[in-house]
Amino acid sequence: MKPSRALVWLMLLGELPIAVTLARAQSNEAGDPTRTAHVGRTARIEQLVLPGSELEVKPQEDPRAPLVLRVVGTFRHGSDHRYDFEYYGLAPGEYNLADYLRRKDRSSADDLPAIAVTIRPVLPPGQIEPNRPTTLPSPALGGYRLAMAAFVAVWVLGLLAILFARRRKKAVNESGPPVVTLAERLHALVNDAVAGRLSQSGQAELERLLLAYWRRRLALEDLAPASAIATLRRHPEAGELLRQLESWLHRPGRIEDVDVQALLQPYRDLEAGVQP
Repeated sequence: MKPSRALVWLMLLGELPIAVTLARAQSNEAGDPTRTAHVGRTARIEQLVLPGSELEVKPQEDPRAPLVLRVVGTFRHGSDHRYDFEYYGLAPGEYNLADYLRRKDRSSADDLPAIAVTIRPVLPPGQIEPNRPTTLPSPALGGYRLAMAAFVAVWVLGLLAILFARRRKKAVNESGPPVVTLAERLHALVNDAVAGRLSQSGQAELERLLLAYWRRRLALEDLAPASAIATLRRHPEAGELLRQLESWLHRPGRIEDVDVQALLQPYRDLEAGVQP
């Protein structure tokens, strides 16, 4: 392309920056057959004059579009505009950047000239592209699930064992110490008395338990203690035994005159269910 006379005069007059800009504009208007780039690499077109109102890039609706275009600069150029573009291709081929532009005022852009670019492949001819990675199913988590199930089972069994032990301990605590029946206590005291090893406190307890036994047996529990004792002394069976027991307990030193074994023999076979 021959330079215009205006360009020549500007170069002769030393206006080099203006001359360069005018030369780029004339080259863009005539079309540049060397607009090429490789796949994935960004290329740039500067000071491209396009007719009509201002342009912008169309919204990209297809994420798999083979080319991406951006407007990085816009300048007034009389009634037209100059643009700086950047673009890169994702697949080799021939593309028209005008197909990716629209006017901001939404007027028709059919009068735009073709802006042809070439995207060249990076791989040499005959090179096979690598296969796309495939998604494989995750391995089964059988071991982990089995371990978690065993842990939960052990935890539940441990919890049940703790609850059972607490309930059993509570039941034992609530039941209290074992109840000693009147027959059992009398049996122990009588054996000690017959063997001659009954202490004074034991003698007093023996007397008290025998009185309680006869009062219960003869249904004298509602009577005052003095009245109950008087009644028991007149009883043919309890009276004789109680008088002999009082004589033995309250007259120390005369135990040889009392047959202790015979005296306490009737109380050695008391029913186990009698309570003190």
